[in-house]
Amino acid sequence: MRADGTTAGLVGRDAQMDALERLLHGVRHRGVAVLVRGEAGIGKSALLHHVSGTAAALGLRVVSTTGVESEATLPFAGLHQLVRPLLGRLPALPAPQRRALRAAFGLTDDAAPELFLTGLAALTLISDSAADQPLVLVVDDAHWLDRPSADVLGFVARRLESEAVVLVAAQRDGFPPVLSGPALVEHHLARLDRRAAEDVLARRAPQLDPAVRRRLLAEATGNPLALVELPLEGSRDEWAPLTLTARLEQAFADRLPGLPDETRDLLLVAALEDGGDLGAARAAASALRGHEVTAEALTPAVEVGLVVADGAGLAFRHPLVRHAIRQRATLAERQRAHVALAGTLRDPDRQTWHRAVACDAPDDAVAADLEDAAARAQRRGGVAAAQAALERAARLTADPAERARRYLQAAELAFEWGRPDVVDRLLQETAALDVPARERTRMTVIREGFEEGIRDVRAGTRVLTEVAAAAAADGRADQALRFLQAASLRCWWADPGAEARARLLEVVDRALDPDDVLVLEVLSYVAPFERGALVLDRLRALSGGPVDALRAQAAGDAASVVGDFPLAVEFLTSAQTGLRAEGRLGLLGRALAVQAWSALNVGRFDLAATAADEAARLAADSAQPLMGAVALVVQSVVSAVRGAEDVEDRLAEAARLGLEVDSNAVLAGVQFARGTVALDRGLHQAAWDHLVRLSDPADPAHHPVVRSFAVGDLVEAAVHSGHRSEVGPIVADLEEIAARTSSPVLLVGLRYGRALLAPEDEAEDLFSAALAADLSAWPFARARLQLAHGAWRRRRRRAAESRAPLRAARDTFDALGAAGWGDRARSELRASGEQSRPRTPEAREQLSPQELLIAQLAAQGLTNREIGARLYLSHRTVGTHLHRIFPKLGITSRVALRAAIGPEPATSTVAATVT
Repeated sequence: MRADGTTAGLVGRDAQMDALERLLHGVRHRGVAVLVRGEAGIGKSALLHHVSGTAAALGLRVVSTTGVESEATLPFAGLHQLVRPLLGRLPALPAPQRRALRAAFGLTDDAAPELFLTGLAALTLISDSAADQPLVLVVDDAHWLDRPSADVLGFVARRLESEAVVLVAAQRDGFPPVLSGPALVEHHLARLDRRAAEDVLARRAPQLDPAVRRRLLAEATGNPLALVELPLEGSRDEWAPLTLTARLEQAFADRLPGLPDETRDLLLVAALEDGGDLGAARAAASALRGHEVTAEALTPAVEVGLVVADGAGLAFRHPLVRHAIRQRATLAERQRAHVALAGTLRDPDRQTWHRAVACDAPDDAVAADLEDAAARAQRRGGVAAAQAALERAARLTADPAERARRYLQAAELAFEWGRPDVVDRLLQETAALDVPARERTRMTVIREGFEEGIRDVRAGTRVLTEVAAAAAADGRADQALRFLQAASLRCWWADPGAEARARLLEVVDRALDPDDVLVLEVLSYVAPFERGALVLDRLRALSGGPVDALRAQAAGDAASVVGDFPLAVEFLTSAQTGLRAEGRLGLLGRALAVQAWSALNVGRFDLAATAADEAARLAADSAQPLMGAVALVVQSVVSAVRGAEDVEDRLAEAARLGLEVDSNAVLAGVQFARGTVALDRGLHQAAWDHLVRLSDPADPAHHPVVRSFAVGDLVEAAVHSGHRSEVGPIVADLEEIAARTSSPVLLVGLRYGRALLAPEDEAEDLFSAALAADLSAWPFARARLQLAHGAWRRRRRRAAESRAPLRAARDTFDALGAAGWGDRARSELRASGEQSRPRTPEAREQLSPQELLIAQLAAQGLTNREIGARLYLSHRTVGTHLHRIFPKLGITSRVALRAAIGPEPATSTVAATVT
């Protein structure tokens, strides 16, 4: 037993200690992130202490941080504490990453860049440091980390596999997990069993009376902290019926009355400003007492087991100690302590917060200072901190109109960082005030949301449309466009009805510039068939010219919706350059998901696979479940086309995400994928059953646009499963749509469908007409048309004539990696009397999508650092992948990569500019 009363060893945690020690021993071969969870007092910090000691004994470098409740409003405070020992390497980072970290830590006046650029900078710093000596990152009380630090650590945790780094974080139950991801190792600490609990109690209080021992064991119920602390309370005959947490807090609080006054004051200021700086606590306590308080004043608190001191710092034995001290103090005592802290701390934001907490009445000067602090926090990327500061500023504001303004600004920030519960609370506070008309409009917009909230899509679309109309009438065109973008996006993910669409179009036509690419994107979502021809004409006019990243993305999205998938790929490839450079991973994830979907529909399966793989990872980083669902759909189809058997799990997960938000667009994509996979396997009845749902208005998977993408597949399934009569009306309806729009994918599909459905005497001409169209950008569709044409000729005893289209189809399928379709073409050729050699898989097909993308970039001459910066990975992770890639390709150097992986993917002809 140690002098401070803690046990010398952990009891009942052998399994967790063994598992963590194995990870530490293997850190040079594989990095990992671990989350330790459990209730208060369960031993999380003790387990982290064991990890730190074991790591040091193994020669690993340990850096640590602790989430502190009072610092939850200081952006990047936790991250700064963690990586501060590594900052000597900061000058060696690439310039954009170096600037990002310096701005995030307040070392410059620059605005913090996108969060994910800061995340990449932290990852590079950690990776480079681990190259010299493996690192163990220890994060205690992670639930109290400021939001930007937590997001960056989550980003880093998902990218450690190839690093010599173990990240171990501990957090209390009842909070959202700080770390997440498929590779995360999680340990939930349960209460100790009876034998282990008896062992702890015997070590802590060996002389206890048996009856008291039994009562303590029952009271503690296996909680280690309770087993250590409750014996100090003696053998009370009666204890109040409190929860265990309250009992422990009371146990700590009961030790306070016997302490000297200056010790209690020192503990109080330390509890209110819990950064662990003994000097700062002494200064505030001295101001509070009116004379110097020395470090010796802490000794009585150490002796009763409330704190641990090491010279310059102090730490509370447990967060419950800090909470007990705060609760035991009166309101007046806490206010005086806050005033003392505000007068002695150096950091202006901390000073402002303590002044604010000390206020018990409106104070416009403090409110103004809080608003300034919010602006500084937001500039550094601390949206959550800015929201908290603005909310407190509103509460201290005397003027109702000014208070409403601050509440609404705080609500907007709460929406931005994903806290609808906080948004609701702030809007309720605002609604109780006499809010001007314009601010009520802001309330409506915040409540409806700017992005993809679609649970009440009809009402939401109408409200956003009317708010946009009001903004336009006030001359606020930029705001009007923003609201209309949100409303139009809802029209894609779920149908608001014809009336809502018509009203939205009316406002767009009256308020916005039809030549603006961002407006074209709105039109594509709202009226893809009615305005599709107009949108395509203007998009094609833009192709080949300079377009900034945001507008290139908007153009790509619009082109995808109106069915020009080759053009969509072109614009979205262009957009990614700027989005990557700016660290806008949320938008980049969206661009990659739409690019993957577009590439899939034209048969560029390599690009579809690599884009979907990256989109899935970025969707997890940026909390975009709908984009994650699109990525899952694409991954499933590409895997099936390339011979994978089990893809339903991914599709089921995508369907679950779609159902969660009631999105018929996602459900339609899932059914489209299931139909495509069934066709690939020759299961025509199953394909029909999946695809026909897209055309049934009563089906939750009905989507007018997605069904237009699938018309060729639907006809093929119908023809081979006895549903010719049922498919006829659907095709006729789509023919009418095609007459008023120029959707390329619809025209390609209808030409294919016409040939398959044609009478005997018309089919040859229709096949020829379909093949005469320019399908150079649609290789998969052309190959399927050639396969169907050749098979039709063979069945009519025109074997010799069938072979040319069948050979062309086989060769294209082989080049695209569509194994099942290639086998079908070979089968038809055999039936025509011609043998084909089996397809020889290309070396590149052994690579995972991420490996293929890295190989492609390396083949273009990019260095590992450049590839890492582009893909938001560490350069060491890139190097690890290349070491795995070379043996798979049968090569030993980068020089041979270009030849080994074949031609580079098609390049864009849109010139992108970064603005």
